[in-house]
Amino acid sequence: MPELWAGTDAGKAEHHCTVIDTDGKTVLSRRVPNNETELLELFGNVVELANDCPVTWAVDLNAGGAALWIALLVGHGQRLLYIPGRTVHYASAAYRGSGKTDAKDAFVIADTARMRRDLQPLEQTSEIAVDLRILTARRMDLSADRTRAINRLRAQLLEYFPALERAFDYSTSKSALVLLTGYQTPGALRRIGRARLATWLKNHGVRTATIAKSAADAAVTAAEAQHTVVPGEKTAAKVVHTLAREVMALDQEISELEALIEGRFREHRDAEVITSMPGIGDMLGAEFIAATGGNMAAFGSPDRLAGVAGLAPVPRDSGKVSGNLQRPRRYSRRLLRMFYLSAQVAAIHCPVSKAFYTRKRDQGKSHKQAVLALARRRLNVLWALIRDHRTFDARPPEPAAAAA
Repeated sequence: MPELWAGTDAGKAEHHCTVIDTDGKTVLSRRVPNNETELLELFGNVVELANDCPVTWAVDLNAGGAALWIALLVGHGQRLLYIPGRTVHYASAAYRGSGKTDAKDAFVIADTARMRRDLQPLEQTSEIAVDLRILTARRMDLSADRTRAINRLRAQLLEYFPALERAFDYSTSKSALVLLTGYQTPGALRRIGRARLATWLKNHGVRTATIAKSAADAAVTAAEAQHTVVPGEKTAAKVVHTLAREVMALDQEISELEALIEGRFREHRDAEVITSMPGIGDMLGAEFIAATGGNMAAFGSPDRLAGVAGLAPVPRDSGKVSGNLQRPRRYSRRLLRMFYLSAQVAAIHCPVSKAFYTRKRDQGKSHKQAVLALARRRLNVLWALIRDHRTFDARPPEPAAAAA
């Protein structure tokens, strides 16, 4: 039996696997539940069909419902390729028939793996990288929930107490959130007064007397500017109270999660190297490990990593039009965000990065273009540091070392 290619159209509850030979002929097509027993049985059947010949596996998901299948194949030392679903979708148009079935998709995945030689194999991801991917994804979800809760809180306040809505930045002021857990209406704030409100704030978690007094002054001043009772004030005040407590609970959970992320990230062998780069702290470093798996060998070169991060422009030439460069349509937005944010910070605090940014601005680049150019340059530096396992040093080399 010649070499085989096995394509899997992965799903939540079931997968469909199609196996083809070197001529593209189907030798097995089967739907299996997403359970370990059935997947191991399928694996054994395909290996038996191969009869000691190599088998190349391919899948259209690299996480989610395909995680168990991927773990089984990688754990058994199989060569596994990842073919994105968008690639499968476009490739399907080149095959006969306009119908779409899981069996056809699995066949396209297997045939694409058979014909293409530029696909990167999936490798075993380290436990730290998997943990950081889970934790950072959870942190992003909580941050989004916090932003939505604050927006709802401000919108609700605006309907019945606009002066108090303007008085604080609720995304950064803990004292304002504490205030709203006790007092939400103009009448209640006027009755308690500045001095008693400042004392109440200090007794409920605002430990700095100056901040408590400032928050009390701002809140009572806003209350004194409004004596009209808007219809629905009592119900709206209850909603504001609930939202304020929700934001505070989210702040606590995010703080605890960030401590977990920092501790887990520091266990990675390259943590010190990554954070030695100006602008990259524990959170952005954890995002980098989560997005890349922490294994630079999987990318092969910094140029490929730049392409994945959306920092390498691709040509869009046709006919007489040449030199037209654009950002790739498919790239890791999390990775781009990590490099962009770190470049912004470095452009302010790192003299070397600031000089590079200023030079790009002097060349007529916009702020965004200059930051992206800096991010691309920093990617090369970070790649070299991880490759050599050494920390960043902004000092120029000694003359003797440079000559050597």
